[in-house]
Amino acid sequence: RRGLLEIIKHTAGTNESYQERLSRLEGDKESLILQVSVLTDQVEAQGVKISDLESSLVEHQHKLNSTEEMLQQELLHRTSLENQKLSLMGEVSYLKLKLADMEGKQGHGAERQHKAEGLLKELRILKDKVEHLEDQKLQYEKKLKATKVKESSNFHGVWTLKYTTSAQIPLLTVHSTFLNAVQCDVPQPQKVYPCPYRLRRTQSGGLQAADPDAGQFKRGGLRATAGPRLTRTPESYDSARDMNIPFSQWTKEQVCGWLEDYGLGQYVSLSRQWVENGQTLLSATPQDFEKEMGMKNPLHRKKLQLALRAFTTKVIEKSSELDHIWVTRWLDDIGLPQYKDQFHEARVDGRMIQYLTVNDLLTLKVTSQLHHLSIKCAIHVLHANKFNPHCLRRRPGEEKQPTPSEVVQWSNHRVMEWLRAVDLAEYAPNLRGSGVHGGLIILEPRFSSETLALLLNIPPQKTLLRRHLATAFSALVGPQATQEKREYGNATGHVPLTTTAKVKPKKLGFTQFSHLRKRKPDESADYICPIDSGALTMNGVSRLPSAALRGLSPSLDRQAERREQIGIKAEANGLKQ
Repeated sequence: RRGLLEIIKHTAGTNESYQERLSRLEGDKESLILQVSVLTDQVEAQGVKISDLESSLVEHQHKLNSTEEMLQQELLHRTSLENQKLSLMGEVSYLKLKLADMEGKQGHGAERQHKAEGLLKELRILKDKVEHLEDQKLQYEKKLKATKVKESSNFHGVWTLKYTTSAQIPLLTVHSTFLNAVQCDVPQPQKVYPCPYRLRRTQSGGLQAADPDAGQFKRGGLRATAGPRLTRTPESYDSARDMNIPFSQWTKEQVCGWLEDYGLGQYVSLSRQWVENGQTLLSATPQDFEKEMGMKNPLHRKKLQLALRAFTTKVIEKSSELDHIWVTRWLDDIGLPQYKDQFHEARVDGRMIQYLTVNDLLTLKVTSQLHHLSIKCAIHVLHANKFNPHCLRRRPGEEKQPTPSEVVQWSNHRVMEWLRAVDLAEYAPNLRGSGVHGGLIILEPRFSSETLALLLNIPPQKTLLRRHLATAFSALVGPQATQEKREYGNATGHVPLTTTAKVKPKKLGFTQFSHLRKRKPDESADYICPIDSGALTMNGVSRLPSAALRGLSPSLDRQAERREQIGIKAEANGLKQ
């Protein structure tokens, strides 16, 4: 019994504990249901937020695409504005040079006007003196008539006439000489004396023999003109350009007008005092130009000598049609606008470009070796195009892949456009003032992609960018030029082209003075770019090109080396025979 009671009690306790657990679990279940409902509400709210964020993300993506399109349009617009700016800068520089020329001509005109006013005043004074002398002459004529009336003193009257006329001659001679020196065309009264001692005013300022057939005294009957006029007339302008008349027969007026039109107007005033005709300039030496005309600038003397040589040889060169204003625009095209002032002051024109030497460039303050090569290749391009003033291309054309014959005619602005086309627009402005143009890229064997990278200021650590530039450069110059540049760079003794190398003038030692007498002044080796790029032909015999042609083109260098080797072999065979 006791055991059953204990079992009953134990079961009753366990039932109570089960009920408590059941009630506790039911409470936990209710709390979990509440938590699940709360979490579902939160999940729904987060889902709404995620959908809102996705929609806003799509909107921002659309805005980003639109801003990228606007940025591309802005970049295109900026490049077009930069092109317009470059063209406007070129036009502004041209207009400035033209304005400077106009101001110089206006200054010369003001000086002439001032001199003319002074000369007119002197002429008025001289007219008064001449009128006074004429009054005295009339008085002497009256006295002569009175002496003729007296028959008893005939011989005495003749002696009086001789005395009075001889006293008058020195005054008239002095005034006539001064009037002949005045640069003006003013009619002067005629000096007429009765027979047998009649005097006449002449151009030379001296006295002539009496003219027994001359009439009575009247004003304006004889012109006393002396020398050139103050201003050039259209007749003198046209006659100065009449090539049928030899230059040696040109008058002083024609020579001075030609000097002014040729850009050497600052020497006209001294030339009027020295030059008598065209033969004076033809027979003069450079020392005479410096002494008599005050021509201190050696390039001005060279310009004048080349023009006089063209008159003497009567050879019309195409380069003579290009004036010094065109040369300043040409410097813009080849990327050297910093030298425009020096070239303009030296009045360098197309003919001078054809005969430029290294010393001339040093006189023009062009000391960079790269700039010397740039001018040299640009002159070679002008030679190849027969000095066509429009041979350089400034804007891109319709060609997709330009050939080297087209690239050689590219200007500095066209090379910058090419850099923009190959995705290097941010480095394109660095080419301004560098002297890089198509002729330098193609014709100079030492100019490579590394040289271009140095000029563009591309850092050496940007290897991918430099590799991209090298690939684009090789595609531009073509496989043949690329191979020639590579062979030239791998040759022994090759000196790479740098942007800091300077050209120094040659210093002559004591042993080299003897060679100066043997050297001819017109030797083609002295020019920075000789006239003939191939073998020179003289009297039907083909000769090797001069040393100045070396480095102009790798193909020309190899041809010259082959010709030299053939000549050496021929000489060796001749010696053996």
